[in-house]
Amino acid sequence: MAVILGIETSCDETAAAVVTDGRVILSNVVASQVELHRRYGGVYPELASRQHVLDIVPVIQEALTRAGLEWSALDAIAVTHGPGLVGSLLVGVNAAKAIAWAKGLPLIGVNHLEAHLYANWLIPPPKDSGTPPMPAPVPRFPLICLIVSGGHSDLVLMTAPQRYRILGRTLDDAAGEAFDKVARLLGLGYPGGPAIQAAAQGRSGPNGGGRPERGGDPHCFDLPRALWQSGYDFSFSGLKTAVLHIAQDYAGVIGQPSQLKARATAAHQPPAKRQLPVADLAASFQAAVVDVLVEKTQRAAGEFQAKEVLLAGGVASNALLRQEMMARLRVPVRCPPPALCTDNAAMVAAAGHFQYEAGERSSWDLDVRPGLRLR
Repeated sequence: MAVILGIETSCDETAAAVVTDGRVILSNVVASQVELHRRYGGVYPELASRQHVLDIVPVIQEALTRAGLEWSALDAIAVTHGPGLVGSLLVGVNAAKAIAWAKGLPLIGVNHLEAHLYANWLIPPPKDSGTPPMPAPVPRFPLICLIVSGGHSDLVLMTAPQRYRILGRTLDDAAGEAFDKVARLLGLGYPGGPAIQAAAQGRSGPNGGGRPERGGDPHCFDLPRALWQSGYDFSFSGLKTAVLHIAQDYAGVIGQPSQLKARATAAHQPPAKRQLPVADLAASFQAAVVDVLVEKTQRAAGEFQAKEVLLAGGVASNALLRQEMMARLRVPVRCPPPALCTDNAAMVAAAGHFQYEAGERSSWDLDVRPGLRLR
């Protein structure tokens, strides 16, 4: 039984977790910085790295305490070394190096995207009842994995542990990035994914931004589905721009008042007096993103005769995406619980387990790689 301590600091979450055999979570501690960055509408890199410095030691200590283990029980230290924000990554990697050196433990550098994928192997900890959940069987190969997060939208064919083939990537904005930008445009706040979903459902967003009183109509606006039937690459920048143009046609456009005023002045007429239908536009945008993600995943699953489809990354917690994947695909669809879709260290420990079992070790000159891709 291998016991791995995972450390994750790629963006704005300081996380540490202890996982056994790449599946069983003994502890999973996350210190979120959402409130710190909300005022900026996105992650402020310098603030993120400074907060990691403050949080990293207490978070690691809490992970060991919750797991009920001493340092001597650990077999290795796994840490995210890319992709991500360089300052944030440095905090986690240097902490992992120091611990591994001091405790005489192997050091394993983990790809953050690969870690998201292995979140599907994890067994959540017991509920308050103390009864462990019935573990699902390990995923079956070959499988298709859709990794959708703030900075990445990758469609991956996986034929065995650590054996991947990249079928498609985003050519511009990733899905999560598009959610954040559109949410900011519509005045829904940060983070954009939960805010867009809440607005589309007619609920107040989790951050207090935008308060639609009714659910949105996903068919209200005919938004583009870029590269719909073309290969497996993704593109969401055109969709984001289409939302901007629609918003500019309404009075008091949120986030772009200067552009609206300039257009009205040039035409020598006042802006239109229509109210921006935030719920409808949010629902239409969300539907457009989900349609493209599901369509390409469905085609890939058929072409490569996948036995399962895995979802991973922060956007994988979107309720509509989960619902449409399960409704439209003919093979089983597996997705981690929302807490394991967003950045966490349990997934890093899980990915580190497979590298540990394969005999992979990182040297002491392990460096951060902000632009690291899935190999």
